[in-house]
Amino acid sequence: MWREFIRGLANDVEFEPPVTEDRLAAAEATLGVAIPDQLRSLLGETDGVVDEYGMGLVWPLDRIVKDNLEFRGYEGFRDLYMPFDCLLFFGEAGNGDQFAFPIQADGAIHRSDVFAWTHEDDGRKWIASSLKSFLERWSSGKIEL
Repeated sequence: MWREFIRGLANDVEFEPPVTEDRLAAAEATLGVAIPDQLRSLLGETDGVVDEYGMGLVWPLDRIVKDNLEFRGYEGFRDLYMPFDCLLFFGEAGNGDQFAFPIQADGAIHRSDVFAWTHEDDGRKWIASSLKSFLERWSSGKIEL
């Protein structure tokens, strides 16, 4: 479903082999949060989505884990930005800004909304009601950062 959907939005995208349930479970344990159903489903079809310019619209699972751990643990960010443990980053805009799902105070993701984090001003801006809507809006140029 996801591969066909994404190919309908953009011709020049690259797909990878799917992520196994074991790897998803290990990632969730490492990050301390369940991966949202839409992202889990997409990763079950392809380990990330790279656009024609080499940008990770949806990162591979290993990068999702690595970048989230780095953002949450890097000491240098504590003086620059609000905490990142309320976001699950999963992709990038190519200009330093990143896309994320919001993690609620109970440590879980209850909403399918997608936010953009802007690195220049530490802004956290709602941009789409779901991963599917995000991909549609991003590929059509309706999201401006």
